[in-house]
Amino acid sequence: MHTSLTVGSVTVGSTTLRPHDVVDVARHGAGVVVDEDALRRVADTRALIEGLADDPQPHYGISTGFGALATTFIADDRRAQLQASLVRSHAAGTGAEVEGEVVRALMLLRLQTLATGRTGVRPVVVETYAALLNAGITPVVREYGSLGCSGDLAPLSHVALAVMGEGEVRDAAGQVRPAADALAAAGIEPLVLREKEGLALINGTDGMLGMLLLAVHDLETLLTTADVAAAISVESQLGTDAVFAADLMALRPQRGQAASAANLRALLAGSPLVASHRGPECTRVQDAYSLRCAPQVHGAARDTLTHAAQIAECELASAVDNPVVTVDGRVESNGNFHGAPVAYVLDFLAIAVADVASMSERRTDRALDVARSNGLPPFLADEVGVDSGLMIAQYAAAGIVSELKRLAAPASVDSIPSSAMQEDHVSMGWAGARKLRRAVDGLARVLAIEVLTGCRALDLRAPLRPAAATGAVRDLVRSRVQGPGPDRFVSPEIEAVTELVASGAVARTALALIEGDHV
Repeated sequence: MHTSLTVGSVTVGSTTLRPHDVVDVARHGAGVVVDEDALRRVADTRALIEGLADDPQPHYGISTGFGALATTFIADDRRAQLQASLVRSHAAGTGAEVEGEVVRALMLLRLQTLATGRTGVRPVVVETYAALLNAGITPVVREYGSLGCSGDLAPLSHVALAVMGEGEVRDAAGQVRPAADALAAAGIEPLVLREKEGLALINGTDGMLGMLLLAVHDLETLLTTADVAAAISVESQLGTDAVFAADLMALRPQRGQAASAANLRALLAGSPLVASHRGPECTRVQDAYSLRCAPQVHGAARDTLTHAAQIAECELASAVDNPVVTVDGRVESNGNFHGAPVAYVLDFLAIAVADVASMSERRTDRALDVARSNGLPPFLADEVGVDSGLMIAQYAAAGIVSELKRLAAPASVDSIPSSAMQEDHVSMGWAGARKLRRAVDGLARVLAIEVLTGCRALDLRAPLRPAAATGAVRDLVRSRVQGPGPDRFVSPEIEAVTELVASGAVARTALALIEGDHV
């Protein structure tokens, strides 16, 4: 079997995958190696399944139908057709094509479960999934079809169809091809599924979990970026950093709040702009909530992210299948495929994302309002009355925030029964994950608009200088976007700063310039 490993491979089956392993394989094209001891475990478990296949007594998924047809006995000579029919009929996705990184994530997570030896597949099934990942073959998966119970059936079925040499895939060059052609070109033999294997390939929370892990990874960067954006806004709008003092934070020992406040203190340390209005002559009693309460909101989002990451790590350590082969050799039906634990935190994160973005947009709006910006020109325009400045950039942020509020409506409470009422309560975790991906993208764009606005406001405060960290971010933005001046095409500037935000460049640049602890 031909494989072409990339640099920096991830080993599957020796220990539980780490979140960054999933990101490396899904997003950065790292290859996979299957642990030899894991393959031996898989072979041992398969022997149990083959023994049950010869038993005249029916065993679910081995010698019976599925779901509402679980009591229908299937004769030995029809079981290969049963498995193939299961995959073909369940590959019923529709809609837009799912992103390649999501498909690679769910393939890797299913591979990890297969390698536990708890599913009853043959070693060749494990090896074939690894081969597809290493060859850069990505099955075409459609957006709609999963109810999140029994796991992500339709998306996983599209992948299983591809390893059978059916359906469509994208090859390593990104071209859509028939699966049979792509497998042949990579030297991979299509699978002919045997007893239990069809079920093992499609019963799991891998799609929703993969999207959760990717979102957690991205939000770790974006929540730090939110602190950076807030610091720029506080500084450029002549706000105070006194409210972020450590002793004030200690009066309310929320961990995320303390971390965010520590970031803000470090980011604003030594700022000539902040020092310029710190004396007794300052008439500012209290800043608006969007400035003053940034650690409280950003911190709550951090705590939500910590909780979501804990749930993701538990799910990452799971072997989800139905039926499952226990360590002592029993084959037992179970409900571990139900996506509720993952679905809840996907919804919870969407709420936090919407609120952080909402606060960011309010800070942007303050910078553009001459009545609230403490001396900045209206809309940060060059020639007031002729130029509109960044007026419509704020409109874009407001439009995104409005959508994020709609995306914050939970999917996990919207169960719709299926399979003739056998599956009478479903998680909708896949739907929660899909809307969270859009929400994360929206947050990056809203933060980018705040950074763009704040950096222009910093320039307009000259000759007063910003702090070292915020000044470095301003310089980074200036490497891609011009400073204040007459109106120009704004959209490319928003896109350029969004790329700096989403790539982590804004957060890395700021953190490299601050001393002490930061997160």
